[in-house]
Amino acid sequence: MKMTTPTYLALCAAVLAATVTGFPFERKGAAGKEKRVQYAAWDDVNVIAHGLLQLGQGLKEHVDKTKGQMRDITAKLRSFNGTVAELGRQTQQLRDDSEALRARAQGLEEREGQVLNVSAELRDRAEELQRERQSVSDRMGKLEEKVDGMLQGEGMEVANGNYSDARIIQWMLEAQNRRIDELVERIRQQQDKLDKQNVRIRTLQNQIQQRKERSFPRRKVDEAALNSSTEQSDTPMEVAADCHELYLRGEISSGVYTVQPVGSQPFEVFCEMTSEGGWTIIQRRQDGSVDFDQLWQAYQNGFGNLKGEFWLGLEKIRSLTKDGDYLLQVQLSDWKDDTQSIRYSFRLDGEENSYALHLKEASAGTLESALSTEPSGLPFSTLDRDNDQKADTNCAKLLSGGWWFSNCGRSNLNGRYFLNQPPKQRHQRKQGVFWKTWRGRYYPLKTTLMKIAPAEMELTS
Repeated sequence: MKMTTPTYLALCAAVLAATVTGFPFERKGAAGKEKRVQYAAWDDVNVIAHGLLQLGQGLKEHVDKTKGQMRDITAKLRSFNGTVAELGRQTQQLRDDSEALRARAQGLEEREGQVLNVSAELRDRAEELQRERQSVSDRMGKLEEKVDGMLQGEGMEVANGNYSDARIIQWMLEAQNRRIDELVERIRQQQDKLDKQNVRIRTLQNQIQQRKERSFPRRKVDEAALNSSTEQSDTPMEVAADCHELYLRGEISSGVYTVQPVGSQPFEVFCEMTSEGGWTIIQRRQDGSVDFDQLWQAYQNGFGNLKGEFWLGLEKIRSLTKDGDYLLQVQLSDWKDDTQSIRYSFRLDGEENSYALHLKEASAGTLESALSTEPSGLPFSTLDRDNDQKADTNCAKLLSGGWWFSNCGRSNLNGRYFLNQPPKQRHQRKQGVFWKTWRGRYYPLKTTLMKIAPAEMELTS
């Protein structure tokens, strides 16, 4: 049975009192005579000793319990001090992030003002060119009237010297016509620049608005962190939908980034940042380090190394492109390091249509197309999913790898990679990486690169 502190104190007093009364002592009478010495009984001594032992044991238990409580209090104080220190660090980090966000928003606003000023200057310049064009047209009209009058004059006047004046005026008219054509071309170029500037202005305005909307909950987090000492929360920055959005946010270095298209989970991609904008790489072949002879599920989910050879995955490509118009650019190189490229406007169906590829006519590049541009699209085929247009042959099994096959003979950028000399057997050479309209069907290419970007990038570049 555990005893409380008051009980210990009372027991101590009783023991001390009993001890005092238990020791021998002498008493003297009135006459000074000594009396007999009295001693405590042995049972009383045992009781006192037993009480002292119990008291000592109780005190020891109480001390041990107090030490344990002190250790718990010390540990809690240390934990509390650590929590307070971490709270201070996170609060400072939130302040720093808020200041950086404000500075960046201010920079975007300044950039927007500069773009608006440039746009206004271009507009004024275009109006000035139009006025100059009108002035030149008026002068042309007057000169034409003068020439007509001179040419309709009497033959004698022409013979006496007016003919040379008419020729001079005709030369002047021709020069003025050329000048007008140049001015018209300059006006057209200025108008194109104005259109691109307007697109950039709208992009910057949307970007500033998004940053303002994201900074509002971020400021609320800062306030909550400063007013609370036990709970904290943070609102992460919104993940970009693709590489071009990262480029518009200020990213200029190529590399691996995380993106999250609308309605999709976030995933990693390799972004190629160029002067045009941000391209998302969907396929790369360069050294044969990855086996591309894969089945349907692998091509659907993606495989390889984003920093080396890889296939991004049909489902990821679909999520990136399903909500807008996109460009597809194919870049090839041969073993002499000559390069060619071609660019398409394209659309990719979902799994229900076997990820059919719909291409429009090539919009840019020096390479002749080797992909079908049929309106119905070209479905994707693999060894275990024969969706090609050749009825009696599985092109993926015959050639190797998965691709948008038509009749097995136009192109296959996911075929076998021949690092050294290609095999002599013809049926084996068919399995290589080829683009028939460049170097032929039996020439194994050195590198291939496929990348996509929003079609609006062409308007802003």
